Amino acid sequence: MRIGINGTGLVQKASVDAVVEDARQAAEDGFSSYWLAEHPTGGFDALTVLSVVGQRVGKIELGTAIVPTFPRHPLTLAGQVLTVRSAIGPRLTLGIGLSHQAMMAKLGIPFDKPIRHLREYLSILMPLLTEGKVDFEGEMLACQAELFRAPEDPCPVVVAALGPQALRVAGTRTQGTTLAWVGPRTVREHIRPRLFEAAESAGRPAPRIIATLPVCVTDEPDRVRGIVSSLLGEYGNLPSYRAMFDREGVRGPGDVALIGSEEQVREGIGELAEAGVTDFAPTEFTPTPEDRSRTRALLKSLLDP
Repeated sequence: MRIGINGTGLVQKASVDAVVEDARQAAEDGFSSYWLAEHPTGGFDALTVLSVVGQRVGKIELGTAIVPTFPRHPLTLAGQVLTVRSAIGPRLTLGIGLSHQAMMAKLGIPFDKPIRHLREYLSILMPLLTEGKVDFEGEMLACQAELFRAPEDPCPVVVAALGPQALRVAGTRTQGTTLAWVGPRTVREHIRPRLFEAAESAGRPAPRIIATLPVCVTDEPDRVRGIVSSLLGEYGNLPSYRAMFDREGVRGPGDVALIGSEEQVREGIGELAEAGVTDFAPTEFTPTPEDRSRTRALLKSLLDP
């Protein structure tokens, strides 16, 4: 299992320099990838930030986890992705997702027929990223376009997929899935079987399963877990995540976060690998400098020599 870093904890700072420094440290420490989310109403564009990161930081995969699809037409997103890859080279992986009905409501965007939207979105996005042209007319989206320059190296795409239908789409159409707030039991019993079955039926290679969870090595696990539950508990009220917490048999975000001693956190990461996670990119949720130092040291110890 490859180990990366998810820098989404920095998104609320809306500081390009802060993300660049975080990604530079991740690369220097030997992590395989660096991921950044984009909040629909945050005003901090993940792909633009990663374009800057890629020009200042070398030798690390950069990815979005995730860019919401409803606010951007797939042609617009494809153009941005290809521009970023032209600037930084072929190390960008695009993670996309539907986001959530409550978040789209704040933008005045209907969350209608999300699975059909996802299928049609990929029917436009994937040909543009692989062939540079598309001619598609669906129920919700349409596009007839030929790009100025066809892609030389197709950009990998992964989809935030939690439900059975979304997993089927991800497995048959893309390189895999990117997960948040999903524990090992759910990966083993729900995510991996459905995703791999879909990929196999479509004759595609084994898909990636990229997982993100908060991680903290600490002597005060109850306190840190309580902070996670307090600050991030709202995710437990979003229907798609709520379904994953119920599958895992936990109450909410604080219960799936990997928090405790070095041995406990190492064991938790090992359980994710055994469940089928191919890439683990934790968010380092570390309230104290000592917690941060211990957490980073533990994660570095898991890297392949």
